[in-house]
Amino acid sequence: MRLALFTSGLATFALLYSTQALLPAISDDLRVQADQASWSVSAATFGLALAVVPLSALSERFGRRAMMTGSLTVAVLLALLVPFAPDLGWLIGLRAVQGVALAGIPASAMAYLAEEVHPKALVGAIGLFVAGNSVGGMSGRILTGWVADAWGWRAALAAVGAMALLCAVAFRLLLPKARNFTPAAVSPRALARTLAGHLSDPLLCRLYAIGALFMTVFGGVYTVIGYRLVAEPFGLSQSLIGSIFLIYLVGTVSSAATGKLVGRLGRRGALYVAVSTTAAGLLLSLLNSIPAVLAGLVLITAGFFAGHAAASSAVSRTAKTGRAQAAALYQASYYIGSSVGGALGALAFHAAGWGGTVAMGLVAVGGAAAITVYATRKAQAERRAEAARRELVGAPA
Repeated sequence: MRLALFTSGLATFALLYSTQALLPAISDDLRVQADQASWSVSAATFGLALAVVPLSALSERFGRRAMMTGSLTVAVLLALLVPFAPDLGWLIGLRAVQGVALAGIPASAMAYLAEEVHPKALVGAIGLFVAGNSVGGMSGRILTGWVADAWGWRAALAAVGAMALLCAVAFRLLLPKARNFTPAAVSPRALARTLAGHLSDPLLCRLYAIGALFMTVFGGVYTVIGYRLVAEPFGLSQSLIGSIFLIYLVGTVSSAATGKLVGRLGRRGALYVAVSTTAAGLLLSLLNSIPAVLAGLVLITAGFFAGHAAASSAVSRTAKTGRAQAAALYQASYYIGSSVGGALGALAFHAAGWGGTVAMGLVAVGGAAAITVYATRKAQAERRAEAARRELVGAPA
């Protein structure tokens, strides 16, 4: 089960961000600026954000396994068409539809794990699924970088499609049938009530905002980093820029280890570590030195994946009913953050260079820190109030 979901996470991120490492090559070939080419990434993540809630609702009727299989199949078929896009408009349109197709995977996977895995093993299982995301993001970008250097960006996208096809076959063969899933009728009114209930839960809303803000940083940094490294004083080739994404291995380790970090420091403690690590990486990346930039990317990646794993697993534990919809809302906010981060990061880079992108990232990570501080103070106040209540009840008349 874990291996199957690992392959689905790998394919999802490889496809979703397949154009990200290729943006400088796409800009040169299609003669467009960074903020225009970046929409080939943002369109896919925005499509996913729009579709994840309705597709998660359909998974309640047709099953998590069927939804994930269908979504991955359609996304792979579109991946085989994307390399033939004649211009940027077609590329963005196909990528948006591909994002919609991929939307059936993340929320369904989270709900599937919540239903099939023992609660004590849930954080670790979700951590491995997130680790598959990081491996997919890394391998897809490395593959596209090396292939693009030899045969161009269109061939690179075709190579990612072939890799995703292999993952889809492995996923279908490995994923066991659900044992604890009970089909439910899809009712728009009931769905609206469930979504309203989740959105009225302060804890869930804070987790949604934290996921969006972390992804704003990550989306902005990795959308723009190729433009920075291809220019002076670095002047790296497309293949070397693709190899930079080996840093995603740090995310694999970070997300898989988050369960132990949460067990030791608690959810908020883990989020403080993630925020501090991400902010330190942003500041370090400002230096015009390859070792400093690489170290900064390592810290940003480790911090992002730790924060994402902590927040997403907390969503699955917090929601007692409508888990697929709770996970879908998290995924929607998360990928809206990616879309916004990619677009704003590219605009900031166009206006003020890498320093502008870093400033945007620091504002976003500061927002995640502020939410976590608020949650900590709120929890402390609730504990003090509970202690006072117990003293009052236990005091002699």
